[in-house]
Formats: sequence, C-alpha cells, structure tokens
Amino acid sequence: MASITRHVDLPGPISAAEDLWYDLRRRPGYVDGFGRVVKVEGPWPEAGARVLWDGPRGGRGRVAESVAAFEWREGQEVRLEDEKLRGTQTTTFSPNPDGSVHVAVRLAWTLKEGNPVVDWVWVRRAMGESLRRTLVRYRIERLADLDDERALQATAP
Repeated sequence: MASITRHVDLPGPISAAEDLWYDLRRRPGYVDGFGRVVKVEGPWPEAGARVLWDGPRGGRGRVAESVAAFEWREGQEVRLEDEKLRGTQTTTFSPNPDGSVHVAVRLAWTLKEGNPVVDWVWVRRAMGESLRRTLVRYRIERLADLDDERALQATAP
C-alpha cells in the first residue's frame, strides 16, 4: 500500500479549521478534483456516515467515502474508493503552542489494477500534488473566513 502525508498550519481555533474541513457544501472550493456531492447517508462527519461525490468531467468519476472513525477536535478516518483505487484518508487536527492548528492528512491507497512501478513513479506523485493543492486551497479558505470574522467584529456595535 502506497501512502503520502501532507501538513498545513492554520489560524486557530481547531473548531473553525474542523468546521471548514467537514463542510460538504464548501468542499468544491478547496478539495482538488471534487465536483459535487451526490448523496450523504448518516450523520456526517461521524463514524458510519457515507458520502458519494462526483469529480468534474474527465476526473476521478464517482468517489465513495465511508467514515470509519471520528473524534471531534481530533480527526477522522475515511475509507474511500473510486474506479481505480481504494484507500484510507486520515485527517488529524492538533493545537500548536502559538494557538494555531496543525492539520495533517495521510492518504494510503492500493490500485485496483496496475503495477507497483507505475504507482510509485506516477500515481504517488500525482496524489501528493493533488493533496498539496487541496491543503493550499483549504488554507486560503480558512484565511478568508478569518478575514470575514474580523470584518464582522469591526462593524459590531
């Protein structure tokens, strides 16, 4: 099984970073290759929930995510599958001493078909870049939320 991990630090609190990560309506704005939610079953983002989503045309196709484990303010483990791979994505949230939030996303997968050399040389790099783009966009979204929060505070009576 191949795996990659990417990290990002965001302004706190953990609850705000986590709320954004689990907001299915906002996922198309930051998750690389995410098109639209097709169906949600169960209490997302909690264990037992399932989400079906489609990538944009020419992308991954239909993706199924099933929540295997979840703990508020700590993280989530999701089993995922599309037509080419199956794997596990583990997301963790932890506080930094300066009050910011450290978010780590680990993706482990097995190709349904193909050879290990192709996986190592091409797929691993592509998955790493996709996850990097996701976390860059996620950070931008969180910073935009923070700007909105500050603007609201400045206009409050």
